[in-house]
Amino acid sequence: MFRLLILFVAVLAGCQPATLPQAGQPAQELSLHELLEPGYPLVSAHRGGRRYEGFPENAIETFEYVLSKTPAIIECDVSMTADSGLILMHDNTLDRTTTGNGRVSDYTLAQISQLYLVDDYGSATAFHPPTLPQTLDWAQRTGAVLTLDIKPGVPFQMVIRQIDSLQAHRNAVLIAYSAEAASTIYNLDSTLMISAGIRTTEALQRYLDAGIPPSSLTAFVGVSEPPAELYKALHKLGISCMIGTMGNLDNKAIALGDTLYHELVVRGADFIATDRPIEASAAMRALQEPASPAHQFWQKLSRQFAQ
Repeated sequence: MFRLLILFVAVLAGCQPATLPQAGQPAQELSLHELLEPGYPLVSAHRGGRRYEGFPENAIETFEYVLSKTPAIIECDVSMTADSGLILMHDNTLDRTTTGNGRVSDYTLAQISQLYLVDDYGSATAFHPPTLPQTLDWAQRTGAVLTLDIKPGVPFQMVIRQIDSLQAHRNAVLIAYSAEAASTIYNLDSTLMISAGIRTTEALQRYLDAGIPPSSLTAFVGVSEPPAELYKALHKLGISCMIGTMGNLDNKAIALGDTLYHELVVRGADFIATDRPIEASAAMRALQEPASPAHQFWQKLSRQFAQ
């Protein structure tokens, strides 16, 4: 009888899940779509963070600095080198953001990786331009969410291949400036999230007509406020909305006060792409609902870098 009891317990144990959620943890990990659903306002750090002295754009060290201060999506730029390497770089040339000069496409990945990044104030730092694989690996290990702005001439399939090889699908959103580009991304890998340029309801319809499901989309509505009808149409489909404040709106906030960011969210924006992610996030914090399923993830992400 005792042996039968042991066998019965063992069979039951084999039917149980391999791991059980710990107290206070969600029953299952949220998908990237769920993390980016409407209703939990966040900032997106434009080029990963700018205007912070000693922290250059498109640098992993800058991403970590921003995340140590606030939860954030990290937007960064992907360029291609002479030997078809993928590196984070916004400009076509090296002059503004590195200690090098000349066109990015004229140098190899190894050559550019040895340069030093320069901050917005012209000071060289100790940081090197990161490659896309290095950045995806960092995001996959830390849980960070990247929005990848793929520069002209960089094939989508090369970027997607890197995401796939590092199993970083939950960490990367690809920017598409047209329904055609979004369709290309979706057909290459339907599991990826796409940040779609959608400034009108007509543009929204073009993405839907291309066969891209709303669950694969988050919308970038431009650098000025869209009509309220666009916010409503996107939210009705469960598509979150990002407004860009880089430039005029950021400058307006500096002049008139950071409550501007709070007001943008109240009027319909879910995410704010900004050159001032730390300041904008502070102004939006009261709108972040602690009961939101995404709250725990974003706060935990930020806390690991604050330690």
